[in-house]
Amino acid sequence: MRYPIILHPDERLRRKAKPVSVITDELVQLLDDLYETMIAHDGIGIAAPQVGKNLQVAIVEVDEEDRFELINPEIVTAKGETLDVEGCLSIPHTFGTVKRADEITVRYYDREGEEMEVEAFGYLARAMQHEIDHLNGVLFTDKLIERIPEEDLEKYMEEHDHD
Repeated sequence: MRYPIILHPDERLRRKAKPVSVITDELVQLLDDLYETMIAHDGIGIAAPQVGKNLQVAIVEVDEEDRFELINPEIVTAKGETLDVEGCLSIPHTFGTVKRADEITVRYYDREGEEMEVEAFGYLARAMQHEIDHLNGVLFTDKLIERIPEEDLEKYMEEHDHD
């Protein structure tokens, strides 16, 4: 089932999501529905609060080989710093630069309830940090350094491709 995306300034995007205490069939279905919703909206990540579910659940898929279903994720280490452009399904037509750690280690549970840990770098690390922020009621616009008008986005990306 595809969910509608909750849009800023809806106050549900500002709530700290509740930890998942037990993995149920409903939670597994939510993971499937979140993924379907993310793909339908051409996203690379989505967090449960973006569809009105106040749970610490997010999905990140920056390439077709690796889909991360993150239940109760926490960043346990963060190194380096990089500046790059971000956007958000909940804040359409808004883009800008945000500083994020370049390398992170994330501990989380998967849909089977297994504790997992992943080291993420670059774009994957950025996407995971963005989604984990959602679970804490933080939006990328809270960390925005430079807003980039949508009509200038392609030009900006071409000019900064070497960064």
